[in-house]
Amino acid sequence: MKKMLSGNEAIARGAWEAGCTVAAAYPGTPSTEILENITKYDGIYAEWAPNEKVAAEVVCGASIAGARSLTAMKHVGLNVAADPLFTIAYEGVNGGLVFVTADDPGMHSSQNEQDNRYYSRASKVAMLEPSDSQEAKDYIKDAFEISEKFDTVVLFRVTTRISHSKGLVELGERNEVGVKPYVKDVKKYVMMPAHSRVKHIEVEERLKRLKAYSNDCFLNKIEWGSKNIGIITSGVSYQYAKEVFGKDASYLKIGMTYPLPDLMIKKFAKAVDKLYIIEENEPFIETEVKNLGIDCIGKDFIPLCGELNPDIIRRALLPVEEIQTYSVDVNVPSRPPVLCPGCPHRGIFYAVSKYKDIISSGDIGCYTLGVVQPLGVTDTCICMGASISAGIGIQKASMMAQRNAKVFSFIGDSTFFHSGITGLIDVLYNNSPIVTCILDNSITAMTGHQENPGTGKNAKGEIAAAVDIETMVKAIGFKNIRVVDPYDLATTEAAVKEAYESTEPFVIITKQPCALIKEVQKKRAHLSCSIIEDNCKKCKVCLRTGCPAISFRNGKIVIDKEMCNGCGLCKQVCKFNAIEKVGE
Repeated sequence: MKKMLSGNEAIARGAWEAGCTVAAAYPGTPSTEILENITKYDGIYAEWAPNEKVAAEVVCGASIAGARSLTAMKHVGLNVAADPLFTIAYEGVNGGLVFVTADDPGMHSSQNEQDNRYYSRASKVAMLEPSDSQEAKDYIKDAFEISEKFDTVVLFRVTTRISHSKGLVELGERNEVGVKPYVKDVKKYVMMPAHSRVKHIEVEERLKRLKAYSNDCFLNKIEWGSKNIGIITSGVSYQYAKEVFGKDASYLKIGMTYPLPDLMIKKFAKAVDKLYIIEENEPFIETEVKNLGIDCIGKDFIPLCGELNPDIIRRALLPVEEIQTYSVDVNVPSRPPVLCPGCPHRGIFYAVSKYKDIISSGDIGCYTLGVVQPLGVTDTCICMGASISAGIGIQKASMMAQRNAKVFSFIGDSTFFHSGITGLIDVLYNNSPIVTCILDNSITAMTGHQENPGTGKNAKGEIAAAVDIETMVKAIGFKNIRVVDPYDLATTEAAVKEAYESTEPFVIITKQPCALIKEVQKKRAHLSCSIIEDNCKKCKVCLRTGCPAISFRNGKIVIDKEMCNGCGLCKQVCKFNAIEKVGE
């Protein structure tokens, strides 16, 4: 039976068919749907972990215990999980072990554009790279086989276009491989120096065997067409190259991208007149080809930054041939990033925005949007969990420069569990009088409402223990803690003022669920705010909340009832009683 599946859906299906029994992940676009779909299959234990490192360590342990195991993460998530990856690469596996990395060329939803193919070379593990949904499903099964055959982790690299594009996929049955017996082997699984030195030699020998396999395996294949042009490519770039050159070129399609098939590359290059390397982002394959002494054309013409597409490749390599392949006459309006109407985070950002002499350290997620005017609160954003620890650094540097800048750090509930906790411990341990604002909206919002350790539900939506943030903060040792409803502006402003004036470490926890949670939307469906025109002085203070439901049109303040959820923040900032709540 065939079914239309996205690449992420196909990976989940492939894991199930391969007999995978344990999966763990932390959500992050473009990889989120992999675990979401795995949870739909019986026979696989699946969990959202607090971060990618924990997820990786869960599946490493499961593999050692004999289970075929998989973890999935976006490209920057692999930075978090790099520590266990590099050591499990030495230890090897018992049950097959696959790390899925979903790279984001073009940075559609990411803070950088790193090319994670280099992680395979650095950690010395095998890497596979599918070109469509069918291969995404099939290659996952191959990845588990290779993992167990060569006693190696397999890094499985997809990109945004593979993850989210749909294609017909031939479905198969589950291969019930069960869980292998666990055999205690401290020389294999305890990486103390005496054992690690031996394992490093084994890893190098394993790489030689993997390279021999890469030269002779079905994942790498030559498609002969015209030999005037030869193209070496992988992933979605293969699809683009085929669309541009068709039968006017020959292709070496690489599915096992590390170790690269050097003998196959030499054979292919020798048989064609001109050799192109077509790949997104970094010259990973091109560098290897040139190291083999083979002349080729690649990043001299093909852009290194951003996503590729057929038009970009055509313009780069066939500049005299301009072909219009597809166009639309619809002008899609731009949607600038902004906190949603009724977002509970707006209350704390509005309260803090009144203090112009502070420095604000933001984090990954909705809290980044505090930077948008008119709120304009956020000064920095680095990576998950960095808001607190970077805030410490800002405070310490300011202290050394004898600048008395007050630092506010903003982090969400899921991000706090991900990697904010350690930073908060450091705040207290090193006595940094910053204000940590933990914005608890009871969900992992920006990636699409996944559960986290604080929501009281697990990955399958079943009731689970809920970790209470306030209790954790108290347990760390904080004394100055305020828990506020961010829809209550007076209370929120009072907490912010107290925190601003404090000379000690201070924590503000805001608690109000995300306005887009279905239950919240149903509960507030009949609520909205409305302008009392006779009272309105058109002072525009309400616009300073940055709510997209409020605008100034044709000389009037207007509230869009379709967007408004009646949070009432605008009503609280209006001094003329010109806004009323309706529907209560």
